Amino acid sequence: RFYEKVQALHQDPKASVDNPLLAFSLIKRLHSDWPNVIYSDEATENTNALHAGFKEVEQELPGAEDLDGAARALMRLQDVYALSVKGMANGVFQKAGVTRPPLYSPGRRVSLSADDCFHVGKVAYDTGDYYHSIAWLEEAVSLFRLSYGSWNPEDRSSLEDALDHLAFSYFMAGNISHALSLSKEFLHYDPSNRRVARNVVQYEKLLEMGGCHDPPPHCCPPSHTLLGLLSPQTALDHLPLLGCSYETNGSPYLLLQPAKKEMVRIQPYVALYHDFISDAEAETIKGLAGPWLQRSVVASGEKQQKADYRISKSAWLKDTADPVVRALEQRIAAITGLDLRPPYAEYLQVVNYGLGGHYEPHFDHATSRKSPLYRMKSGNRIATVMIYLSAVEAGGSTAFISGNFSVPVVKFWWNLRRNGDGDGDTLHAGCPVLAGDKWVANKWIHEHGQEFRRPCSADPRD
Repeated sequence: RFYEKVQALHQDPKASVDNPLLAFSLIKRLHSDWPNVIYSDEATENTNALHAGFKEVEQELPGAEDLDGAARALMRLQDVYALSVKGMANGVFQKAGVTRPPLYSPGRRVSLSADDCFHVGKVAYDTGDYYHSIAWLEEAVSLFRLSYGSWNPEDRSSLEDALDHLAFSYFMAGNISHALSLSKEFLHYDPSNRRVARNVVQYEKLLEMGGCHDPPPHCCPPSHTLLGLLSPQTALDHLPLLGCSYETNGSPYLLLQPAKKEMVRIQPYVALYHDFISDAEAETIKGLAGPWLQRSVVASGEKQQKADYRISKSAWLKDTADPVVRALEQRIAAITGLDLRPPYAEYLQVVNYGLGGHYEPHFDHATSRKSPLYRMKSGNRIATVMIYLSAVEAGGSTAFISGNFSVPVVKFWWNLRRNGDGDGDTLHAGCPVLAGDKWVANKWIHEHGQEFRRPCSADPRD
């Protein structure tokens, strides 16, 4: 039965990576559903063989951190793209309360089970995030009600579990009357539960006193820092001094095949380059980076550490790693006119953003002299070149906050003004991946070595 369920979901193995709902259900199935089958009463006759086989692969399977991270990714997609939880549970990526076409339409619609929704809600519940726990547990309760009485060996939760957690979430959010009605429904299924019976008495007393329970400050909808970044992209053809051109930048390297440049913004200076890298080159770079990928870190004071606001894996490639990397660096040097020789530029960073992968608003340049960037003794990051190595089906753009615009593909921007000050208009974010797999390569170029390539202006304020 379990095998038939898996086979039905994964008729197209590659689609599992693209659809975040399929990816979440795959991680959950490997972490919790499959062990439930292994240790079920139905498996007693084959217990020894099953346990031995499971132990062999257990270390390679997703862990609790992976499953919780996948649940948080679904909540992140819910927030940033204003998705309906009921729609997501039904496999539809539709904005809540609107009748527009879905943001993403997978080839096969995959719905979440009541137990799936319960787990997402439970992850929010365990962190005191009652805004999200209510939305997901409501959907879990609704689905459990439809199938109450039927037994599913993979499920860890039940209607009673969902009602119990949902009632307390509503209580913490200040809705005591709804918490009371859900608790009474719980007692209908489990009348001997003393704890819930005591809760009912407590809720009734609070309502008699006028419902004086003050909801904690964290029960309100969390303000997600990416909200508002994804408004419709500004019509570029109405902006002055913008256009497309073939650029040689004075480089012999570009004489026979000029770069296809599209100016997106003057302030901050952001340019797109089309047909900059071939599919074969992108696959080579991804293949070189794959074995070295590790969880991405961010600068924190004088140290570097992992952070929830940057969810990705990254690796660093020297130009000696492969002729493709060396050719790409030559191309970057040609279009920017900057010196990329060590230590004037960092190695090529290759980043993979998976399920809901994102990077909240940040600057590429250092904002403190204590930043680890200055250990290179080559100054601050003067410029960024970002290259998309894969086509993302939905989401995943780079959003610039001050200009309220987002851009895909290969782009180049100046992080510093000509006087060496950081450009505050370059605050940007990597929007969460809604569908597909996002690979990018970053080249960060530093101040030293560029003195005669990008000289100071006569105006000290520039």
